[in-house]
Amino acid sequence: MYIIVVGGGKVGYYLTKTLLGEGHEVLLIERNGDKVDTFTERFGAVVVQGDGAEAAILANAGAARADVVIAVTGEDEDNLVVCQMARQKFHVRRTIARVNNPKNEQLFRLLGIDVTVSQTNYILNIIEQSIPDRSFIHLLSLRHADLAIIEATIAENSPVANRSISEIDLPVDCVIAAIARGPHLIVPTPGTEVQPGDEIIAVTHREQEDELRRLLVA
Repeated sequence: MYIIVVGGGKVGYYLTKTLLGEGHEVLLIERNGDKVDTFTERFGAVVVQGDGAEAAILANAGAARADVVIAVTGEDEDNLVVCQMARQKFHVRRTIARVNNPKNEQLFRLLGIDVTVSQTNYILNIIEQSIPDRSFIHLLSLRHADLAIIEATIAENSPVANRSISEIDLPVDCVIAAIARGPHLIVPTPGTEVQPGDEIIAVTHREQEDELRRLLVA
């Protein structure tokens, strides 16, 4: 299967690494020259520099024979353009778009994007699995009001480093929804120990966001 990935952030990097490991033919398109140089050292010639939202770049990438185009840049507009161009101009059978703002997800679907991936909604699904139903319903009612989803990297000197979730005095109504540790995504339990280098994804009220950040990274 030939897969084109547009966007060389964390998502694009791990997608490319995983898909290559599974034996697929992959091409990663990234605008940033420094990232391209770094990724080329790791992946070889499967990384090219360019704007994946431009028809000429997709044409040179062989979009006409691609089975799947995946757009995972940090800009929803770019992801939408990439996928629409892939479908309408190059007749790619399957398009997948990252949606950074969950409010845009319905629009993407109405415009014909086959699969949309919203990090926000994914995190909320993790919360649904990890806290009681009543608490989850309460969080959903706050979802479009003052709920904030933050990411923080735990430093060696962080006050929460090497402590279990149950030992951390989190702000009221704050939930640590996921921990990214290297290539692994961990759904934490009260006994899960937070380690230096962990990337914490947490949900809290907006007015408590600064307090939570200070607690995690101070």
